[in-house]
Amino acid sequence: MCAAVLDVPTLETLVSAAVAAPSIHNTQPWRIRLDPDTVTWEIRAAAERGLRHVDPTGRALHLSVGCAVLNLRVAVAHFGWEPVTRLLPRPDEPDLLAVVRLSGSPTASSTPHLYDMLWRRRSSRFPFSDRPLPTAVLTELVEAAHAEGAVLSRPEPARTDLLLRLTGEAEHRNTADPDRAVESRRWVHEPNSAALGMPPETLGPQDSREQIPMRDFGAHRHPAVLPSRPFEKRPSITVLSTTHDRRTDWLRAGQALERVLLVATAHGVRASMLHQALEWPDLREQLAQTSGEQRLHAQMVLRLGYGPEGPRSPRRTVQQTLAEGSLSLPG
Repeated sequence: MCAAVLDVPTLETLVSAAVAAPSIHNTQPWRIRLDPDTVTWEIRAAAERGLRHVDPTGRALHLSVGCAVLNLRVAVAHFGWEPVTRLLPRPDEPDLLAVVRLSGSPTASSTPHLYDMLWRRRSSRFPFSDRPLPTAVLTELVEAAHAEGAVLSRPEPARTDLLLRLTGEAEHRNTADPDRAVESRRWVHEPNSAALGMPPETLGPQDSREQIPMRDFGAHRHPAVLPSRPFEKRPSITVLSTTHDRRTDWLRAGQALERVLLVATAHGVRASMLHQALEWPDLREQLAQTSGEQRLHAQMVLRLGYGPEGPRSPRRTVQQTLAEGSLSLPG
């Protein structure tokens, strides 16, 4: 395949697909460029948009980039090529997290429904109904995570209660920590030309039952001033895990997370991410599970259910994204 096959509309759509991915605090911590000689997309970390206090190891940044990589793969397949993906391909370039090369002759995508879903997927931090998720849907979500080398599990009720308690403890710590509180507040604002961060309307209310610890992005010292509504009585909580905890595993977990979210969207299932306990090493350690003789490292806690679609968060434009990656659209 020659680079000329990638016309401008297709190139723009591929970039938009990648940028539609979720990211922690909507930091969109990636740089994307196309190497026209090899027809290979490079996805690099935008370290200046990392969260130094909330995410000091960069694990959540890697998950965010992994979500963008999955979206790019889905879009490449939609346009008929095979996406050949390599993670951390050059040890001497640690900021280069992934490359996706367009390969092979045009073929039909094996997951056409996922392409449509990546434009519809969005987080919903609002109350869900008490309608349970069907077993068939949960099974499909588990299979989606497995396809990307991760494990999605649904804890028993007692374990779910523990996860929610750990999340609540983490939320209390985040609010009380001045550095984390300031860092979190910085990403909440009305939309502007940078197209980063979260508009206030996307944040949602707190749970008036005080059972589900929704993140207070504004880190208010007095929770009573926050709007609240009753959330579902028995939330459907799942945990996304990997058998190892290296940078490649974080990137795989991000791809698995996004595939799970796209499949959930296809079934009308909403999702919000309860990431707080993963931000504190001692609490994250308590989220770890075992499967047989394998230890599973928690990468994300997901709340799933049926409810309102969350408002859309801003996304950087194709021109902003490609310019930052040092490549302009052909004239």
